[in-house]
Amino acid sequence: MEAYLMLLCDIGNTSLHFYDEESGRDYREPAATFDPAEVTVPVYYINVNAALQPRLDSLENWTDLRPFIAWEDYYATMGIDRVAACEAVEEGVIVDAGSAITVDVVRGGRFEGGFIYPGVSALSETYRRISPRLDSSFNFDMQLDKMPKNTKDAISYGALGLLAREVRAYGLPVYLTGGNALELMPLFGAPNHEPLLLFSGMKKIIQKAGLC
Repeated sequence: MEAYLMLLCDIGNTSLHFYDEESGRDYREPAATFDPAEVTVPVYYINVNAALQPRLDSLENWTDLRPFIAWEDYYATMGIDRVAACEAVEEGVIVDAGSAITVDVVRGGRFEGGFIYPGVSALSETYRRISPRLDSSFNFDMQLDKMPKNTKDAISYGALGLLAREVRAYGLPVYLTGGNALELMPLFGAPNHEPLLLFSGMKKIIQKAGLC
């Protein structure tokens, strides 16, 4: 394990995503085999992996950011990763494209609300289950101002075109993050691709709380 002055960590069910602000390096460790006790420098983290939480609670150098969030600005069951992303943005629509696609609206630094949409893989599987004729890849370059006239575009428009139109309708900058972000970029005009957006939000939470 390399030495760092401070690490940020976004903990998911399958991996721990680390970021070192000083070097700008980010990397992942598998949740199933990684031992948090191997890290001896201060770590500030967000976590959705309930099974890992007891181990983290026993480590003094690991600081959970959940208690430092102003939850009255969000809602109790909102994912901590969505909250961190919202904290990073002053004005915009945040689209986090992972196994699910979450869309959150922030105006004037305040969370206005959001919704959850199936991810690209889930949508594709849904169409396959309906009929083999609908087993098609998506056209991410489709024209949203024209109704589709072929099966591929009809599937693409139904699955993702309506989502793209909804996001664009807010008239705000779009911040795109998550594993499928690059695929979805053409749907949102000229979005800001921010693969490390959650870490930006975590840093703001740390600063607000006066933790460092």
